Amino acid sequence: MPAWVGHAPAQLDQSARYFPAVGMLVGFCCALVLWLTALALPLTLAIALSMLAGIMLTGAFHEDGLSDFADGMGGGYTREKILAIMKDSRAGSYGVIALVLVLLLKHQSLLAMGNAHPLTFVAAALISAHTISRLLAVSIMLTQRYVRDGDEAKAKPAAQSLSPGSFVVTLLTGAAAVALLFVAGASASQFLLALSCALLLRAYLARMMYRNIGGYTGDCLGAVQQITEAGFYLGLLLPW
Repeated sequence: MPAWVGHAPAQLDQSARYFPAVGMLVGFCCALVLWLTALALPLTLAIALSMLAGIMLTGAFHEDGLSDFADGMGGGYTREKILAIMKDSRAGSYGVIALVLVLLLKHQSLLAMGNAHPLTFVAAALISAHTISRLLAVSIMLTQRYVRDGDEAKAKPAAQSLSPGSFVVTLLTGAAAVALLFVAGASASQFLLALSCALLLRAYLARMMYRNIGGYTGDCLGAVQQITEAGFYLGLLLPW
């Protein structure tokens, strides 16, 4: 962001309403890379390059959160230990395994989608999944409390709360992404299955967070985004 943009806590909290819109922009860039590279390369490589584009755009921000989340939940047995592990910048075995498997799931799901549908469908799926997954991550901010205080935070400043009014904005952004998916040829059943898979994963992760640390951290939001994105792709592939 430009240096003149304010970063006061209230401004940061207000910015959370635009996270799904950022996801839509990232998804669009990934879809554009997919479309252009598929003109000259096999689909499997085009998909890999589109995923790489998304990672480069975000600086692996969400992937890092997934890795830390898996390490904390897998290696910690108390709330304090889980939070300490998640704050540690080193990657452990749980984090590496989670990251590899989620990236592999996303790649193979998109490849299977590309073999069964036109490239426009895969491009729309990328945009929709990036948007919906961030909407679901933001929804955690509405239902749970931020559990790091003061110097405990891994990186500051950060958005820590979301108002109901702001959440309406995220829902409208999500609706726009869904409309794009229908324009690309998705059926209602495909969308419902995709959304159901993403929502079930969101509910499971939210329960895990609440039970183990009593709320969420930034790493938790990154994990929700990555896992529900993969779940959305898988849901689009399920037969009805």
